[in-house]
Amino acid sequence: MTTVQDASNVSSLFGAGAATAAKGSSTETQDRFLSLLVAQMKNQDPLNPLDNAQVTSQLAQLSTVQGIENMNSTLESLSASMGVNQMAQAANLIGRSVLVPGDSIRPAQMEDVMGFDLSRPADKVTVNIHNASGELVRSLHLGSKEDGVNLLAWDGLTDKGAAAPDGKYTFSIDAVQGDTAVSSTALHLGMVNSVSQGSQGVQLNLAGIDSVSYADIRQIF
Repeated sequence: MTTVQDASNVSSLFGAGAATAAKGSSTETQDRFLSLLVAQMKNQDPLNPLDNAQVTSQLAQLSTVQGIENMNSTLESLSASMGVNQMAQAANLIGRSVLVPGDSIRPAQMEDVMGFDLSRPADKVTVNIHNASGELVRSLHLGSKEDGVNLLAWDGLTDKGAAAPDGKYTFSIDAVQGDTAVSSTALHLGMVNSVSQGSQGVQLNLAGIDSVSYADIRQIF
């Protein structure tokens, strides 16, 4: 994985290479077909010459293959262009905080924001915060919440009212509608240090957190 600093460099990596490869493939296919057709015509049986319909059919097949290759080339160029644009947009996020899937949190300021994405409304939501040993240190009873992204901040206190020591904590969501559990996705806040192009597309490299996909962003701060 290579960190990208200049979006213009990405264009040369994607567009030019893809276009050259597609053009070479199309030319080679056409040359091979024409060579075979000429050889077939030269060696045809004078008493049983090639049928015009057969020649026309073969030319139509070549046209179809060329059309498919041209369409693939166009789609590759479009995909490359979209990738470059997405990289440029992602680069603008460097130094900003984003809300992405994850369950880590700290009691320190600016690291105490968390959220969750509910698949549907819930009439009872509880957020449970655990320390590094897995012990429950705080339960936040939020009542009813709408579907979609919901945000909250931890005041850094335990259930006993004492300040939680600094460190890494995790949180989980317990949401129900009546007696039925509501599925949810835990979200945490991270600052974007850099962006990069990986096998899964544009990635955001967050401070102290593993990389996440650009498509995973729920909110930008």
